[in-house]
Amino acid sequence: MDKSLRIIISGGGTGGHIFPAISIANAIKAKRPDAEILFVGALGRMEMQRVPAAGYEIEGLPIAGFDRKNLLKNFAVLYKIWNSQRKAKKIIQRFQPMAAVGVGGYASGPTLNKCAAKGIPCLIQEQNSYAGVTNKLLAKKARKICVAYEGMERFFPADKIVMTGNPVRQALLECKLTREEAIKQFGLDPKKKTILLVGGSLGARTINESVLAHLDLVASSGVQFIWQTGKYYHAEITERLKEHDALPMLKVTDFISDMGAAYKAADLVISRAGASSISEFCLIGKPVILVPSPNVAEDHQTKNAMALVNKDAALFVKDAEAQEKLLPLAVATVADDQRLHTLHDNILKMALPDSADVIADEVIRLATGQE
Repeated sequence: MDKSLRIIISGGGTGGHIFPAISIANAIKAKRPDAEILFVGALGRMEMQRVPAAGYEIEGLPIAGFDRKNLLKNFAVLYKIWNSQRKAKKIIQRFQPMAAVGVGGYASGPTLNKCAAKGIPCLIQEQNSYAGVTNKLLAKKARKICVAYEGMERFFPADKIVMTGNPVRQALLECKLTREEAIKQFGLDPKKKTILLVGGSLGARTINESVLAHLDLVASSGVQFIWQTGKYYHAEITERLKEHDALPMLKVTDFISDMGAAYKAADLVISRAGASSISEFCLIGKPVILVPSPNVAEDHQTKNAMALVNKDAALFVKDAEAQEKLLPLAVATVADDQRLHTLHDNILKMALPDSADVIADEVIRLATGQE
């Protein structure tokens, strides 16, 4: 066997970047148990907790993004970028990586720039159908660019692109529950259609308000609902529900720890259009109504959603129209078995399985000079 691999994986900021990064690390370790993997993230962001919880070491950079509303604040940002590049250089000198992986997010910029400058082969993974700023800047220096959507040649050199899909949380694919068992786990009736509502954490407001605006429809629909409100909104929603008659068909929770069971229970999901979530829906063939968040760079969630909608693989409601249209559309859709069947078949066709394994193979080839 070759000498032990040393791989840096950099990026984060959101679960959509962190979950794929950890999946890639796990796949590398499964293929090469001797591999040493070091994560480089942004201080104060969620990767600084999530990565150690997954069993990996992480170093933090004092990096931040540009403030487009208050330009004066960017003097401090420029200093943080310079300081992050200096720290990244020291980390690289100490760890001596054989390859570097960037998954998007602030930290991947200085880390991969310094790696490329030292001749260390770099791979970037772009989760979205519209490339992020950091990855677009890094593309010239990367040897391989792993993508999840067709048509990414408009952002990246075609000869570097590898169509891999996005790695997803393995536990979702390994859920062994039947639909009936999963529904009973939530205290609901297996004989009734079930809609799952997940809005993320802070991104849940629009979906939450859409439910609160249609509680009478919820009560009369004959459908049951599993509603993840997000921890930030849960207390307020609990209070507002007290003003309404009892709603036994509405299972309300701040956070669902077993998303595999939740997806298994659902006949239809309502969700934001983050790249990782969409990849999960494709792999499990789950009918979904997407409500893209308007508060993301380059409106990339709308572009993610339309990649599915254009193939009749998902439904779509604009954020601004959700309060009026979302619940009526969901109730009508879940009652239409033929529509659910079509959505299931079409979204399943867009699945790219084994993404983490494919990306891990590319990383190992780069690190061992086999590209």
